[in-house]
Amino acid sequence: MKNMNFLDKWKKNQEEPSTYKARKSHIPFRLNFLFFIIFGLFVSLIVRLGYLQIVEGADYEERISQISNLEVESASPRGEIYDVNGTALVSNKSNLAITYTRGKNVQAEDILEIANRVNELINVPAEELTERDKKDYWLANSENLKAAQDRLTDKDKTDEKGNTITNESTLYSLTVDKVTEEEINFDEYTLQAATIFKKMNSVLELNTTFIKNDGVTEDEIAVIGEHVAQIPGVSTGMDWTREYPQGDLLRTILGTVSTEKSGLPAEEVEEYLAKGYARNDRVGTSYLEKQYESVLQGTKSKSQLVVDNNGKVTSQTLVSEGEKGQNLKLTIDSKFQTKVEEVVKAQYEQLLQTGKAPYSDGVYVAVTNPKTGAVLAMVGYNRDLITNALTPDPLSIINKAFEPGSVVKGATISAGYEAGIINGNESFIDEPFQIGGSNLKSSNFNPVLGNRIEVTAEQALEYSSNVYMMQLVLRMLGTEYSYNMTVPYTEGDSRVFDILRTTYAEYGMGVSTGIDLPGESTGLVPSNFDDPDYAPSAGNLLDLSFGQYDNYTALQLAQYVGTIANDGKRMKAHIVDGIYDNNSDGTIGELVEKIEPEVLNEVNISAEQMDLIQRGFHQVVYGTSGFTTGRYMAEAALEMGAKTGTAEAFYRDEDGTVHSDLINSNVVAYAPYDDPEIAISVILPRLNNDTENYKANQYVVNAIVNAYAEMYKQ
Repeated sequence: MKNMNFLDKWKKNQEEPSTYKARKSHIPFRLNFLFFIIFGLFVSLIVRLGYLQIVEGADYEERISQISNLEVESASPRGEIYDVNGTALVSNKSNLAITYTRGKNVQAEDILEIANRVNELINVPAEELTERDKKDYWLANSENLKAAQDRLTDKDKTDEKGNTITNESTLYSLTVDKVTEEEINFDEYTLQAATIFKKMNSVLELNTTFIKNDGVTEDEIAVIGEHVAQIPGVSTGMDWTREYPQGDLLRTILGTVSTEKSGLPAEEVEEYLAKGYARNDRVGTSYLEKQYESVLQGTKSKSQLVVDNNGKVTSQTLVSEGEKGQNLKLTIDSKFQTKVEEVVKAQYEQLLQTGKAPYSDGVYVAVTNPKTGAVLAMVGYNRDLITNALTPDPLSIINKAFEPGSVVKGATISAGYEAGIINGNESFIDEPFQIGGSNLKSSNFNPVLGNRIEVTAEQALEYSSNVYMMQLVLRMLGTEYSYNMTVPYTEGDSRVFDILRTTYAEYGMGVSTGIDLPGESTGLVPSNFDDPDYAPSAGNLLDLSFGQYDNYTALQLAQYVGTIANDGKRMKAHIVDGIYDNNSDGTIGELVEKIEPEVLNEVNISAEQMDLIQRGFHQVVYGTSGFTTGRYMAEAALEMGAKTGTAEAFYRDEDGTVHSDLINSNVVAYAPYDDPEIAISVILPRLNNDTENYKANQYVVNAIVNAYAEMYKQ
């Protein structure tokens, strides 16, 4: 047993080293495997870090920069508007300004703190605040917000279907309703703070608004600069406002610009945003400011913002300066415009003083260059019939239309030539027309039934023969005049209307003149031929031929006479002469784009036929017959061609009383006759039907021509 034990022990001892060795080798393998995995992970991490640093490092640096360094844009001053001689009509006045740029994730409570601090530093006058504005300011304080929220009942927080309201905007609106009148009964100082808060809180992230841009003092600029670290996003800069050095001269034509508060026009927001505008950008909202918005709008300056981890702006650095918008130079000489305004107003006031125009609502005059279409003067005065006060309204020459009367007769004869129904200076018998069942229609110089006077085309213009024009219409209908006849016209048939109106359009009547201003009226041209109750009649057709049916604007009539003066070439009307750059001091610089004259169309008659119409216009002024209609213009300083026109008119009182037997006293003219430089139209609506009032239009033309001669022909 002892030997066995010895053997067993020996065997056991022999086995132990083997097991021990096995155990010793098993532990290092695990460790080695673990070390290998760790080593592999370290290698993978090092490779990844190297990849991020070497390959993607620049990209991540840019992302970090974008988070902490953001770029914002600010508007630059608009371009200015000058008259043809370079006299400023619209300029910019620079103002010191205090601005606020909203960072990212900035909450109302943050803005409240800044607004209150700014209110301690500078004086910002309180504006008219709504009840909601005041409540928003009060609720920006977290304690006030919680107090108001605690007033919400379970019922308040439940919608109509019994569901709990979770929408934050809806809950806030409900909370607003819980703010009491006493809590927003602010004193003046608090109202000032609320005003600042409203301005700052209304701006979007990474956009800039003005806290104060009017009456900012040097001291206020300094104090903001000293405390800029305490008021994140608040900075100093410059702003501009529009000024009008010539006062009200052409004020309505120049147009208006929106304020930063009103920003983009609501109906055009999407269009402007697509062009890169911000919602609070100032833009042209009417007339020249709007028409030339893309030219006048400056290039925005760019600044870099540095924001902290909370999105608050910590610094703002100008990266690139913006550029002032380009400038407009108009075709109008402000001195000539002023002179025309003076003489027109003086002539019209004479009519009012003599009691010959109790129902006239104004006077409307357009002066253009017939060879280029350039507008040289736009004069309109609206009259208050009760006070007699006159209000300047130059826009009325493009948006108010009146019956023109006989001034259109040159175009009617032109339509006869185009239709091939008359040749040269062909004659007709002028005699009062008695159309079956209607009132007598006659020329003013020959109103007696049975009186027959032969007139040529030239004389038809000189004497202003209505009958000659009606004879042309009858020929277009395929017939001749006979006493008590029935006009072979079927209501609803537009054929002859179209013949006349097509020719009238060639001269600019009833169509756009092409003027570079929005809101132009093309006149009133009734065309309801399919309506049996209102379809134009045979009588309307005859009236149309001598200007007593369709209505036209003063600018359309100026373009019409300008087309005659320009040998049948109708020039596009324009008020801007050119677009100009800026000098280094911001004044008007070099020409960028010249607005070149543009021929819209040519009248479809021969040079000989146009010459005959021109001679007729000359005879209107210088004819020697007792029937010559425009002889009072012969006294003007320059020789001219012209056509007078009288249209029947009426006025209806507020109580419905109709005052008839009134006239529109109109005239179109051009001068000098042999080499025209100006084309003029004058509309004097609703004068008494008085002999002297037939001359009033001519006196206005004389005054304008004399003013032009004095200024440019001496």
